[in-house]
Amino acid sequence: MESSNRSRSHVFWSCAIACSLLALSAAPALADVKTRDKGQVKFEGMLGTMMRMFGGKALAEGIVSTNAVKGNRKATLNELTGRIVDLGEQKVYDLDMKKKTYTVTTFEELRQKIREAQERAAKQAKEAPKEAGEPAQPSGTERQVEFDFDVKETGQTRSIAGYDAKQVIMTVTVREKGKTLEENGGVVLTADSWLGPEIPAMTELADFEMKYWKAIAPETALVSAEQMAAVAALYPMIKPAMDRLNQEKVSLKGTPLATTMTFEGVKSKAQIDEQSKSSSGGGLSGMLARKIAKKDDRPRATIFTMNSETLEIATAVGATDVDIPAAFKLK
Repeated sequence: MESSNRSRSHVFWSCAIACSLLALSAAPALADVKTRDKGQVKFEGMLGTMMRMFGGKALAEGIVSTNAVKGNRKATLNELTGRIVDLGEQKVYDLDMKKKTYTVTTFEELRQKIREAQERAAKQAKEAPKEAGEPAQPSGTERQVEFDFDVKETGQTRSIAGYDAKQVIMTVTVREKGKTLEENGGVVLTADSWLGPEIPAMTELADFEMKYWKAIAPETALVSAEQMAAVAALYPMIKPAMDRLNQEKVSLKGTPLATTMTFEGVKSKAQIDEQSKSSSGGGLSGMLARKIAKKDDRPRATIFTMNSETLEIATAVGATDVDIPAAFKLK
């Protein structure tokens, strides 16, 4: 068990989820790589409502994308959208695959958008009614947290993208220092991963993403800057949970080829007691309170889940794989 100071929520962008789904490496990217992946995200509760404002429906249905890395460029494309990141130019090209148009954004412009999104999300989280029934965790950046970590190899195996993979389940519990999870609430992160052998091509992909997240860190392939800002504002304990998970993953051997990550919020005893009091009143207000409380009277509830699976891996990448298609026009 160990403790660390709670840092500000904007640090959450430091390769939080993207890095947890891939093997990390400090070596420079030297080889080309191309993958086809399927991802799906499902947000719950008030967070799910906020996500729908930013187009969360497509995420919930699942997305199949291709990722190609060649030199300083990486392209991520699916049937609806595309994104090309150029580390040398420090620019991001966002493609509309239906309209065949694209926009250009600099890294600095992206950083500004992230700051604005975080401010909006933090304001919404502050103004949200307590009776919304959202799992909560201690607020305030001054508080310290402690971790409980567990890793288990189940002995189960399966074939993924042509590789033999073994199942490893990691659980990270984050709670306020000196308090139990049941007493003061917190966050529980479970990563159900299938690890294949060490795959150099996947390490190259992870290295590119690490450089991008360090420079910008606005999103993953599945979650936008606005969405991740909302997550960080509502659930600041997710950030230290991700940090601890990434630390522990370094000791694991193999490349994650499929991962299901489940984020759960645990209410404190005080929150449960307060919810019980608010739902015990009479009259119309009491009826409404009881109806709201009944929607989520669990002390522990899912915040969101994220699934990612690699379908194919290749090392042949052409220049056109990371370029804007000829037919596309600047918007």
